[in-house]
Amino acid sequence: MVKFLKIDGQKIDPLDYTLDIIKKYPDVKIHVGTDSHSINDNTRYITAIAYRFNQSGVHYIYSKNNFPKIIDKWERLWKETELSIEIAQILDNKEINLEIDMDYNSDEKYYSNKLVSVAKGWANSLGFKVNIKPFNQIATSAADYHSK
Repeated sequence: MVKFLKIDGQKIDPLDYTLDIIKKYPDVKIHVGTDSHSINDNTRYITAIAYRFNQSGVHYIYSKNNFPKIIDKWERLWKETELSIEIAQILDNKEINLEIDMDYNSDEKYYSNKLVSVAKGWANSLGFKVNIKPFNQIATSAADYHSK
């Protein structure tokens, strides 16, 4: 099982933690998203699970993965989709309803728009609702914060 971190650095199991959140806050909205950033010879991926509490804000946990630097833009961005779907599938059970936030833009002038149809199609085919820019970027905003 992939280990996630709380903001204080404590390691946790994402499934157990998410189930505990749902027990305490049954109306919580759950978002999964990944962002990446290349640093020196590595590409760092951060996947966040964000918990949106109606009027009380957002809390999140995250995982870090480092890979040898991925130069190809498509490959780097596609890995974001793979990591988000991997975590979404771990969390996918009858008690957890989640959305995947993809850091891809609906505007065709951005390179990431090229991935929208295939990435969104894959996630939708697995039963997940997908949000792309500029809509509902809760988890990818948290991931972006930790990716740099």
